[in-house]
Formats: sequence, structure tokens, C-alpha cells
Amino acid sequence: MSTVDTTANPPYTGEKLHALTMQIRQWGRELGFQQIGISDLQLEQDEQHLHEWLANDYHGEMDYMARHGSKRSHPDELIPGTLRVISARMDYWPGTALNAKQALQDSQSAYVSRYALGRDYHKVLRSRLAQLAERISAAVQPHHYRVFVDSGPVLEKALARNAGLGWIGKHTNLINRQAGSWFFLGELLTNLPLPIDTPVENHCGTCTACMEVCPTQAIVAPYTVDARRCVSYLTIELRSSIPVEYRKAIGNRIYGCDDCQLFCPWNKFAKASNEPDFTPRQRLDSSRLIDLFAWSEAEFLNYTAGSAIRRIGYECWLRNIAVALGNAKRSEAVINALHSRQHHESDLVREHVSWALQQHSD
Repeated sequence: MSTVDTTANPPYTGEKLHALTMQIRQWGRELGFQQIGISDLQLEQDEQHLHEWLANDYHGEMDYMARHGSKRSHPDELIPGTLRVISARMDYWPGTALNAKQALQDSQSAYVSRYALGRDYHKVLRSRLAQLAERISAAVQPHHYRVFVDSGPVLEKALARNAGLGWIGKHTNLINRQAGSWFFLGELLTNLPLPIDTPVENHCGTCTACMEVCPTQAIVAPYTVDARRCVSYLTIELRSSIPVEYRKAIGNRIYGCDDCQLFCPWNKFAKASNEPDFTPRQRLDSSRLIDLFAWSEAEFLNYTAGSAIRRIGYECWLRNIAVALGNAKRSEAVINALHSRQHHESDLVREHVSWALQQHSD
């Protein structure tokens, strides 16, 4: 992988750059991306919003959000020599998966965020973007670049917005007028002075569906999420005890939360992904809580190989399922499952199992 440097000064202008841009879009489609956009590096307003968000401690224990100084909003400081950012989006909605809303209504079912049902998206997009960069490098020299897929201090949604891929909705996800919001984003920081795209208009209007449906009311204001309340943060990013005040609201969500997207009117335009890597694995779209709770650590590691889920670790996996079992309809199977972990070696697991059993006490 090549890295952008300040010595690069590609002699490509005008028509050649326009032709190259059209070729990049075509290569992107061939590699499975639904859209490619190009932006400059102007992120001043987003930088201010980030500073205010951090000042309010909305990032919780995600300390990495406060690192790297100004590099997060200045791609040319992160990778010197960067002139443009090529943003790419790839649809992931799993059309073959069990109906998401039905799964949420079944308290015995384990709900896994739709993005995590298949292969880890980091691996999929990083590989495709690297291939795109290699095609560009074969066509023009010198080409210096760096690939990012939710893997560094990059304001990916702001850059994608500036590249015309959509607008940032009130739930802070990117929304595309023709495709909804069920897609991944990846970036290619490049030293090529490519022509930039035009941002699209925000079409959220007066709609507040995402804010109203959020289980923990984490969208504290339009375009502002308090991560400390967000179910995705609580079940994925947080490594300690889940605050008691949010446990009931988590319901049967054991990894992430999709409610703000599930009930967004724009997702009626979302299209099912044709990408085999995003097909549900291990029946995670239709698994029962007690079955997943019975996994040993070896089984967890085996069944989540190549999945984004593995990153939370076995202890948090059991913690999350224990909470969901506490919210499930009382049954002998549920009680027995909780008792099976009542004396688990982890203090974290025991605490959440104890809470769950209390929910079923008369």
C-alpha cells in the first residue's frame, strides 16, 4: 500500500483528470461499489461539531475519538500530500435475512444489527478499495494513497456527504435519496487533484422518526447522538457494566441497534445487497437467545471468525445476552439458561446474569 507524500505533483489536468475520474467510477462499480464520489478537504463546520460533541462527553469511553489532534478533520495532516478523498459506498442490506422488525418483536430471538450478520465489512471494503487504488496506480504515476475503512481518524460521513453520496440525517447516519442508509463507507486518500463532486441537499425535513423510535432516546438533538445512551455503544464499544437504567430498553438487541434506520422513511428505497460476503452467517438473523448463550468461548471464536462480532469478545457477548434474557418472556428454558452462567468466572457476566434473574423473580 502506497502512502501519500508531499513530493508528488502529478502532471494531470483538465480532460485527463476528468477521464480518469470517469474511469475510477467505472472501476468502482466493477469492484462492487454502488457509488463513488470525490471531495476536497474542507471540514471546518464538522470540526466544530466534533469539538462540541467531545466537550459534552458524548463519546463516552471511546477515547480514540479525542486523539490525533486536528488530524481527524484535516486529512492532509493525517496523510501529508493528500489533495482529494475518494469516498465509496457499498450496500449491505441482507435481503435473505429474517424480517428485522419481526425479530425485534420476538423477545426469545437474538437481534444482531444487520451490518454484522455477514463477513466483517472492514475486510471486504478494504480489499476492494486497495484493488481500486492499484488500478489507479497502474493508470497514472506517481499515485500516492492510503485506504481507510472505519480504521483511522477520518470523518467518513462528512467526507462522503461532501462527495455527493448523501446527506447526514438526524440520526447522524448518511442517507442516500435513491438507496436509503443501509450501506458501508470507505475512503481512499489520494494526491491526485481530481475534480470534486457537489454535495446533495438535506431531505430530512421535519421528520423526527429516528429520534422518536430510539429505544434509549440517544438522539438528544437533531444530528447529535449521545453515544453513552446508544444501544450500539452499550453493546459494542462499552467494555464495562451496562448502566442499569438502559438495560430494559435494550430489549433483545445483543449486538448493535438498527431502529433509527429501520423506521427511517428513506429506507423504503434501500436495495438488498448482492454481495455474498454480507449473507447472514451461522443463522445469526434467526438464532434464539438461549442457544447463543450456550456457546462456549471456543464456539464463540469459531462461529464469529471473520465477523465484526468477534471484536467485542466472549465476556461482553455473554453480558449482552444475559441482559436480553432478562428482558425475554419468562420460561423454564430462560431461567435454566441464566442459572447455567450464575457462577461464571467473570464478575461482569455474573452481575448481568444476577440482574436478569431478578427481572424474572416474582
